[in-house]
Amino acid sequence: MDVRRADQIAEALEQLVFSGEFQDGQRLDELKLAEQFHVSRTPIREALQVLVSSGMAEQVPRRGVFIRQPGPVELMEMFETMAEIEAVCGRLAATRMTDQGLEALSAANDRCQQAIDDTDHDRYYTENETFHQIIYRGAANAFLEKQALQLQNRLKAYRRIQLRFRGRLQQSMSEHSEVLAALQAGNADQAASVLRRHVAVQGEKFHQLIASLNR
Repeated sequence: MDVRRADQIAEALEQLVFSGEFQDGQRLDELKLAEQFHVSRTPIREALQVLVSSGMAEQVPRRGVFIRQPGPVELMEMFETMAEIEAVCGRLAATRMTDQGLEALSAANDRCQQAIDDTDHDRYYTENETFHQIIYRGAANAFLEKQALQLQNRLKAYRRIQLRFRGRLQQSMSEHSEVLAALQAGNADQAASVLRRHVAVQGEKFHQLIASLNR
């Protein structure tokens, strides 16, 4: 089974949802999608499970998989919660992260910069996810790490789309450098503050996100 292919199809389906091709509550037909993507039903089934696990779709027993888009209020609440969870992870990681963890974080940050230099949005997003996951692990709290990973997965599609806003990649990279510096200095308050600001999608950023979802 080609899991990578399933991931690619899942990402393509996310974009179709955002572009309005699929509506909230619409059933995703395995057979039609297999024809559309010129694949067997197996990678389609896998792709649909990726959407279900991220919360972008819902599996209804004996009926199939249906698109589920959160409303603006729910989306805002999720980002607000994510920003606070990341801030706590940063605060704890500032005093608990090992030297190896800091080295891994610095290397992930370098790969993020390389992706920007190569104008590779998808690779940047993947490396960005890794950057954040190293911080979750660095907090040395398994329960907190699990909660952070679950919400990161739930917001994956929305965090990816807002990275495509003009100037957001460079801004994200600049914030990464601040996070890294705060963690290297062991400055818990600064690490928490920068991570909260980095993840929060509010004001103009939130209006842009909602507008892009409604287009």
